[in-house]
Amino acid sequence: MKKEYIIPIFVPHLGCPHKCSFCNQREISGQTKQVTAKEVEETIQYYLKSFRDNHKYVEVAFFGGSFTGIDEKIQNELLEAADKYVKKGKVNSIRISTRPDYINKETLKRLKKYHVKTIELGVQSTNDYILSKCQRGHTFADVKKASFLIRWYGFTLGHQMMVGLPESTELDERNTAKQLIKLKPKIVRIYPVLVIKNTPLETEYKMGEYIPLTVEKAVERSKEVMQLFNKAKIQVIRLGLQNTQEITEPTEKQSQVVAGPYHPAFRQLVESSMWYDEIVAKIKKFNTKVRKVLITANPENVNVIIGHKKENIIKLKETYDVEVIVKPDKTVKKGKFNIETINDTDR
Repeated sequence: MKKEYIIPIFVPHLGCPHKCSFCNQREISGQTKQVTAKEVEETIQYYLKSFRDNHKYVEVAFFGGSFTGIDEKIQNELLEAADKYVKKGKVNSIRISTRPDYINKETLKRLKKYHVKTIELGVQSTNDYILSKCQRGHTFADVKKASFLIRWYGFTLGHQMMVGLPESTELDERNTAKQLIKLKPKIVRIYPVLVIKNTPLETEYKMGEYIPLTVEKAVERSKEVMQLFNKAKIQVIRLGLQNTQEITEPTEKQSQVVAGPYHPAFRQLVESSMWYDEIVAKIKKFNTKVRKVLITANPENVNVIIGHKKENIIKLKETYDVEVIVKPDKTVKKGKFNIETINDTDR
């Protein structure tokens, strides 16, 4: 299997005229000026020098803005700079992210010419009332139309959704996941809402009109939608905003996060909670009082089974009075585990 490498190119928010209530892209990306084609090439060259793997898959990804909303001439210049490396065989593909209402046939034909492979749509919710409440400026009808066109023209479709938007409920988020599954994306990102400085949402928060989710609640709601995507065999490629100098603990001086369910290992929390549920279900199936169990799992899964700061081990002991021992075993398939009861003499 080829090792995958991403070369991130952060574009500013010039492509989007909307001011979504939760968004301040300039603050969280740390960029305020337009990236140039020269800078794109310099970034690609810098990253390529650091990739030591010969058997690799390299993708240039334009993040941070509504790419297809940028002036077309600038779009073409940036894409052409990246496409040079695709043609040279040094880069395998190009990825962009954009808004559903910034997709049409002409745009897709142009992106195809520059070897763009993946297009991610910022959906956030499929509930039109919630989209309006957040000042998104598009509807779910736009999402359906854009998703169909993207797949029709042979691109890999990606969706981004959020949990904890103003007035959004667990049911709304489950429905969003179910409706997105029907549109057949290959990949999905799930973001819990954070209150970012200098946004309308910060004003709502300070006025007491918006109450952000706790970390615990965000984990539960993210877990529910992730399970739906997993069941549909749609890959969740990110859970939570990436930890950066700007996206970090609200107590940090440079942080742009005012409040909300920020956690540096948010995905681990969600996945650990899912493992916890499975372990509890297996323990309950034993026809005897369980005091101690041995879990064997693939080495890659051991840490997430144990949980962040051994949270799952501690919780099982406190809630069910069950002592858990976790051991790595390469013969166990990734994502699976074996569990058995043990006596003290078995250790």
